[in-house]
Amino acid sequence: MPKYPMLEYLWIVPLLPLLGSAVNGLFGAKWPNKIVNWVAIGSTGLSFLGALEAVREFFESGQVLFHKEFFTWIAAGNFRAGFDLQMDQLTVVMVLVVTGVGWLIHVYATGYMAHEGGYYRFFSYLNLFMFFMLILVLAANYVLLFVGWEGVGLSSYLLIGFYFLKKSASDAGKKAFIVNRIGDFGFMLGMFLLFRAFHTLDFQAIFTSSTLHGWPVELSGHLGTLTFACLLLFMGACGKSAQLPLYVWLPDAMEGPTPVSALIHAATMVTAGVYVVARSHILFAHAPTAMLVVAIVGCATAFFAATVGLVQTDIKKVLAYSTVSQLGYMFLACGVGAFSAGIFHLMTHAFFKALLFLAAGSVIHAMGGEQDMLRMGGLSKKIRWTYVTMLTATLAIAGFPPFAGFFSKDSILLSAFENEYGGRNVGYALYGFGLATALLTAFYMFRLIFLTFHGKQRYDDHHVHVHESPWSMLGPLVVLAVLSIIGGWMAAPEFWGGENYFDKFVGPVLGDPLSTAPIALIGSRGWNEGGAVKFMQYLAAIATSVALLGFAAAFWLYIRRPGKADSLAKSLRGVYTTLLNKYYVDELYAAVIVRPLLWISTNVLWKGADIAGIDGAVNGIAEGATAIGDGVRHAQSGNTRSYAVWVVVGALVVIAVIFFWPFSGKAVLGMVR
Repeated sequence: MPKYPMLEYLWIVPLLPLLGSAVNGLFGAKWPNKIVNWVAIGSTGLSFLGALEAVREFFESGQVLFHKEFFTWIAAGNFRAGFDLQMDQLTVVMVLVVTGVGWLIHVYATGYMAHEGGYYRFFSYLNLFMFFMLILVLAANYVLLFVGWEGVGLSSYLLIGFYFLKKSASDAGKKAFIVNRIGDFGFMLGMFLLFRAFHTLDFQAIFTSSTLHGWPVELSGHLGTLTFACLLLFMGACGKSAQLPLYVWLPDAMEGPTPVSALIHAATMVTAGVYVVARSHILFAHAPTAMLVVAIVGCATAFFAATVGLVQTDIKKVLAYSTVSQLGYMFLACGVGAFSAGIFHLMTHAFFKALLFLAAGSVIHAMGGEQDMLRMGGLSKKIRWTYVTMLTATLAIAGFPPFAGFFSKDSILLSAFENEYGGRNVGYALYGFGLATALLTAFYMFRLIFLTFHGKQRYDDHHVHVHESPWSMLGPLVVLAVLSIIGGWMAAPEFWGGENYFDKFVGPVLGDPLSTAPIALIGSRGWNEGGAVKFMQYLAAIATSVALLGFAAAFWLYIRRPGKADSLAKSLRGVYTTLLNKYYVDELYAAVIVRPLLWISTNVLWKGADIAGIDGAVNGIAEGATAIGDGVRHAQSGNTRSYAVWVVVGALVVIAVIFFWPFSGKAVLGMVR
């Protein structure tokens, strides 16, 4: 038996959810929900335990990287793409988030979906989602990663459109699938460009190649091979992680059941883009122009989505735009070179965003399916556990200490402040917009809390029987609430001059941890350690004050002066309407892209090329053959004398052709001689 069996058989971790998906998909229709639960929760739970054991063995082995070639999948000439899996510190973070948070969401879903149709199908899809995401994060090459990449796209389509008899749900599933195909096209081109440059798509072969390390850094403004490759990879990341301009699918994805929203937003799909950029950080480090684009797009997306979240009334839509905004923060971190800070925020965000969505699902469950916050109010005393856990997640995402989001978000803001890509002024601008986004985040999240749980009751007790969720739903909320509190404490010592243990942990993968550690960044200005710590504390105090300002504004508008928000919306009707309609981006896309494509497809490709061209040619030939046959069939009369006449006529025609057509007679006589 191998010394480290789980590492040697690492494929078991993703295989277990796949088996659960297959078993429920094939046999679940005939089983009661309890057996479906055992299969779905058991397979993902065992996968989580397997991941924990693999992580334990990885640490015990003392390796920086574990890489295992299981079998060759594609071989063509010198090219090889194998089913190769790997584990390093970045994989550890991702695989534990996917399996741990994913398993909690599965447990929650057993209560939330208990009375829904297609129960077995839902859990089959949910297991499949986890399988593909695990393939994505465990893959040791871009080709296998792309399998997981496309697989989570397929799974999201199936789950977003789960209520397929509902047109808005099926449309949302198609929208997610199509928009992601646009990004995936760029991702594929990026892979092809990397293969052309390095003749391999294996991570370690590329990242450690002498070709790469001998490659000069492509200075700002110089668009070389690596810059184009990184930008194309980032195009794919913009699709998967819902960044400008490919973010439009994610808010519509709320049409799926709430556990799906939690899984997509916290543990799977949308984190894939951030992971790919972080995994490819060595390539991006050689392309500062691409880094700057990542930072600017991330910062712009964070601010843009936060403004839209200010006025949404659907509780899930608010959280959807919040996810788009928080993903922007993660890309901002990667764009300024703070890859560890970006992954740190990915991890803490998984805790509090899963909690926010699951708590929102608990509210919707309590309200009998109602999602409009304007029809809620006063729920804090009736669903106390849901309220406390959702308030915990709100404090975390708003960035209040000592909650998890405070440490990860502050690391990003400080890294943006110290950024020098594109000049120091660019860094200040990124920091300013990041700080403004933090203000908006605190405002719209406490607006959600106050509209949902406080103020006067705005629903009818005769039609809605408010009740707390079962413990199958509340249990995961409590666990995630604890993680939302303590999940960022690994970075806490740094704020008092100690170590950032998360940076230190992922340092072997994401480069020298000192290169992106906030104290080191500040120290690069020549300050001593004490001065650097004080300055970091000063920036953290500013960020906390901004969060307090957002809280105070929401409290004043929705608790102290509840009618003021409506009057403010009326006085700023143009701005309010624009935000409520999400800057009319969907309408713009429909006018510029969708409707022209439909017109071309209908009038040119279908009616012109297909019906008039292809069908016209085929049908014309058939009609001509029919007409000829219709004319010739009259020769078949059944009359012997008629046949004799036709034989004589035919013979005369043949003789005439032979002897009277130019040159024909001579040729025939020549052949006879």
